[in-house]
Amino acid sequence: MQSIQRKWKWLVLMMLPLFPTYSQTRYSLQEAIQYGLTHNINVKNTQIDAQSAESRIGEIRSVGLPQASASISLMDNLIIQKAFLPAVFFGGTADDPPTAIPFGVKYSGTASAQLNQMIFNAQWLLGLKAAQAYRELAVKNVTQSKVQVAENVSKAYYGVLVAEERAKLLDLNIQRLDSTTREMTAMNQKGFIEKLDVDRLEVSLNNLKTERSKVQNMVDLSYYMLKFQMGMKLDESIQLTDRINEVDVERIAAEVKADDGSGFKYDQRIDYSILKSNLLLSEMDVENNKRGYYPTVSAFAGYGYNTGRNSFSEVFGSPWFNSANIGLSINIPIFDGFAKKYKIQQAKFTVDKVKQSMNLVEQSIDLQIRSANLTIINGLETLKSQKRNLDLAQEVVRVTKIKYQSGTGSNIEVINAESALKEAQTNYFASLYDLLLAKVDLDKAKGKLTN
Repeated sequence: MQSIQRKWKWLVLMMLPLFPTYSQTRYSLQEAIQYGLTHNINVKNTQIDAQSAESRIGEIRSVGLPQASASISLMDNLIIQKAFLPAVFFGGTADDPPTAIPFGVKYSGTASAQLNQMIFNAQWLLGLKAAQAYRELAVKNVTQSKVQVAENVSKAYYGVLVAEERAKLLDLNIQRLDSTTREMTAMNQKGFIEKLDVDRLEVSLNNLKTERSKVQNMVDLSYYMLKFQMGMKLDESIQLTDRINEVDVERIAAEVKADDGSGFKYDQRIDYSILKSNLLLSEMDVENNKRGYYPTVSAFAGYGYNTGRNSFSEVFGSPWFNSANIGLSINIPIFDGFAKKYKIQQAKFTVDKVKQSMNLVEQSIDLQIRSANLTIINGLETLKSQKRNLDLAQEVVRVTKIKYQSGTGSNIEVINAESALKEAQTNYFASLYDLLLAKVDLDKAKGKLTN
């Protein structure tokens, strides 16, 4: 018997790889954000742009390195060009017409190598400095995309949590109303209450079930949105480990109260930091156009061979004669029709525009921080009020149910109390969601979202 069991065990183990396995991964908010920073397509694209920037920097640097080239050519002069020489060279007189003779051979070959080295180019030297700023800008663009992903993932994560809490409360409401309906049905069968009262409760119960179905669809959609923002496949399974509770609200209130904004600097905002890099590059562009008036100096050297014969078979066997040259080239710009002058003006206008944009962003950041702070303060008060309404609505439901069961209350009061409770729950979680979004906006405004 044990031998048969062992055979079946080995058979099952061998067949396991043939069946797909489904694992459900659990994520906290920070883990979901980290997943998004790794897998989101926008982040990957900016990282590719950063790699491309490194290649661009290498291209700029290569201009200052020695440039070497070589060439080999064979030419068949199908019709040799004629040269005209005075007739006196051939025994004629000066009045005789010139004599046209072929000047060259039918087949010729050359082989040469050329070396060029830039010695001085003011624009290239500035370009090396600009390369570092360009590299920093590419890195900042990656950071900016990560901030956007962190914001989107955070809001989507909170959306799932709120939707799930609403679904849980609706389940409790359905259970409570279903229990009440069964009790009222039993009382109706005994003749204590009318059938109309039971029908009203069933209508409310069916409405709750319909709303529960809609909320479940919203939960599913929220999960899809979260996985999309994380860069996860929509058919992958995921569970969230964080929960919304009073501790979160108290923490938000404590942070807002403790933060007076004294330690905030505009450089903490990545979009402002990107503008500073753009300003630096724009100022370098002005300087680069000014350096266009500077001379450029380069050295060159060349070495080669050439030969020529009237028979192709003799080209490779005949002597090849060498030649060499070295030199220094100095290019001095004198007049370009004021082209550089106007380029400098345009570059200065760009600098002024970037500075204006930085002032605008500073004002925008101040507004965002104050707006988010006020939204959180108002949100905390609203949430506190909605929590009080929720507690009162729950108490009203409890009391009206007792009154109805004891015969001192009406069925309408129970239905109205249930409706009020559902509205209070909806308002509470809507206020909680708005508060959490405001906290995300405040963190983004202060440049703390990815810290």
